[in-house]
Amino acid sequence: MRIYSRALSRDARLIVLSLCLFAIATLVGCLPTGQQRSAGIEDQAAGSKSLADNAAPVDAVYVGEKVCLECHEHVDTQYSHTLHAKTFRDNPRNSQQAQVCEACHGPGSKHAEETWDKRLIIGFTRNWETPVAVQNAQCLSCHQGGQRLHWVGSTHDKNKVACSDCHNPMVKNSINGALAKETISETCYSCHPKQRADFLKRSHMPLSEGKMTCVDCHNPHGSRTRPMLNKDSLNEVCYTCHAEKRGPFLWEHAPVRENCANCHLPHGSNHDKLLVTARPFLCQQCHNQMFHPGTFYNASQTAESALQPGGAASQRMIGRACQNCHTQIHGSNHPSGARWQR
Repeated sequence: MRIYSRALSRDARLIVLSLCLFAIATLVGCLPTGQQRSAGIEDQAAGSKSLADNAAPVDAVYVGEKVCLECHEHVDTQYSHTLHAKTFRDNPRNSQQAQVCEACHGPGSKHAEETWDKRLIIGFTRNWETPVAVQNAQCLSCHQGGQRLHWVGSTHDKNKVACSDCHNPMVKNSINGALAKETISETCYSCHPKQRADFLKRSHMPLSEGKMTCVDCHNPHGSRTRPMLNKDSLNEVCYTCHAEKRGPFLWEHAPVRENCANCHLPHGSNHDKLLVTARPFLCQQCHNQMFHPGTFYNASQTAESALQPGGAASQRMIGRACQNCHTQIHGSNHPSGARWQR
C-alpha cells in the first residue's frame, strides 16, 4: 500500500510539473517578439507624430494679440463681449491666459508667416485639420476637474465630440456656458434629433416650456453611467423631482424599484404620464391572467356594450384602467396595501 501511494504521489508530481511547463510555454508564446514590440513602438510613435504634426509647431513663438487682430479684427467685434475675452484681457489667471488669442490657438509666429498652412495653428472647427484630441486638450488645460472629471472615456469622448461642437467661446450666443446655440436644449438637439421629436409628443418633460434642461438629468461632460446621467442610476435622477416615489415602501412594486424606464419613457410619449404603452396594456405585459382575467376585450366588457339596455363597460376599461383600483402602483405603506389598492 505504501509503495502504491509513493508511485501515485510521484505520478502526481510529474503531472503538475508537466502542466507548469505547458503554462510557461504558452505564456512565452503569447509574449510579443522583439520585432513585434519594435513595430508597436513605431506605430505609437507614428500616431504621436501625426498628432503633433497637426498641433501648433514647437518652434513657434507668441506674437501677441495685436498681430492677430491685424487680420482678424472682424472676429474681435463679437469676441470682445465674451467671458473668455474679459478674463484673458482683464484678469488672466496665468501667463498662458495672458496671451489672449494664443492662449487657445497656440503660438502664432509660424501661422503669421504662412497663413495658408492650417497645420501651423490650432483651429477649433470641423473644417480645420487640428485633431479633436488636440482641440479638447487645449480646453482641458484650463477646464479640468469638476463636471469634466469623467470626460476621458465618456460617450462623447469616445465618439470624438469636440468641445467646439457644443461651445463657442468666440461669440456670446447664450446667457451662460459659452454655448454654440442659444439654449442648452438647442445645442443638444444638434446631434440628438430623436430626443427633440420625443419632447414634441403630447406627454413630455417640460423642456419646451423652459422649466428644465437636458443637464438637469445628464452631464454632457461625462459620468459613471453610459447615458451620462448626473446621478448613479436612472431612478436616482427621477427621485430628484419625484421624491414621493423613492420609498422604501412596506409593499414594493418590483418593476418600479428596478428601473423607472420599465414603465416610463424619460423624454416623451404619446401616452399619458410618459408611459411606454397605454394602460391596461402596460400592466398586462406582466400581469396577464393573474388573480383576475387580464383579457378585457369581449362582448360584455367593451364600451359599446354599455350603450345597450342593461349593459355596462368593465371598470378596468375606463380612465386609468388597472389604477382605478390599484391606485398606489409605485408602492404602498398601508398594512393592507399588498395589492397597492390603498
